[in-house]
Amino acid sequence: MEYPGSYILAARRIFIFLLLTLVAAPLQWLLLKLNSPLQKHLPYWYHRRVSKALGVEIEVRGRPAQVHPTLYVSNHASYIDITVLGALLKCSFVAKADIADWPGFGVLAKLQRSVFVDRRRGSTGSHRDEMTRRLEAGDDLVLFPEGTSSDGIFILPFKSALFSVAERRPHGQALTVQPVSIAYTQLDGVPMGRYLRPFFAWYGDMELGSHLPQALGMGDLTVVVEFHEPVSLDDFGSRKALAAHCEAAVSHGLATALSGRDAPLADSAEPAQTTAAAATPA
Repeated sequence: MEYPGSYILAARRIFIFLLLTLVAAPLQWLLLKLNSPLQKHLPYWYHRRVSKALGVEIEVRGRPAQVHPTLYVSNHASYIDITVLGALLKCSFVAKADIADWPGFGVLAKLQRSVFVDRRRGSTGSHRDEMTRRLEAGDDLVLFPEGTSSDGIFILPFKSALFSVAERRPHGQALTVQPVSIAYTQLDGVPMGRYLRPFFAWYGDMELGSHLPQALGMGDLTVVVEFHEPVSLDDFGSRKALAAHCEAAVSHGLATALSGRDAPLADSAEPAQTTAAAATPA
C-alpha cells in the first residue's frame, strides 16, 4: 500500500511529543514519589496538549459518569485510544502485563499508574484484587474487554471474565460501569474509508516502529467518543449479561459514528472538543 502521508509532518509531531514527554515524565515521577493528588491531574493535562500537537480532534457524545470510581469499558483499535481517553478522563488504564516491559511506552504506562494484568487462565483473581484496590481508592479505570485491538470497523467479542471486578462492591456500593465507543471517522475533515483505516488502527502483526510515524504523518484525525448510559452489575444479575450489554452498546455506538449519523453532542463545558498523547494498546 502506497503511503499517502508526510514523514516530515510525522517527524515534527514526534519531536513535539518527545519535548512534552521530557517535561512531564520527570514531574509525574516526582508526584508519584510524593503521593501527591496532582498525580491524577498531570497525565490529563499532558494528553490534552500532546493530542493537540498530534492533530487529534475529539468529538464527544454523551458525558462521562459523575460517580467515582467508574469502570469505563471501551473498544480498542489503536494506541491512539490511550491518547483520546487520557484527554477526556482523569483515569488509569488496565493493560496487559507485558506492556510494562515495552521500551518507552512501558514507562509512560507506569507513570499513568496503569494496572498491569496477566490474562492467562488462573490469574483472574490476582488482577481482580488489584483492580478492586484501586477502585476502592476512588480511581477510575479504563478496561478494553476485547483483550486486544481490532480493525476499528467492528469490535471483537467482549471477554466476560474481565468483568469479574464488577462483582466487587467498593465501599458496599455497586460499581458504576460505563460503556464507551471510540470511532476514527475523518481525516482532514473528510470521511475515512477502508483504504486509510489501517494507517490508524493497529492490530494483528503490525509493527509499531513503522506504524506510528505513518499514523502521525497522515494529517488531522477526527475521533468520535460516545459515553453510553452508566450501568452496574445489579442491573443485569451476572457479569456475562453485563458484558453482553456493554458489547451491544459499544458496537452500536461505533456503527453509528462510522455511518455518519448524527447523535446528541455533549453539552458539558469540559471537554466537548479536545485532544491527547500516544501510549500502548492494553
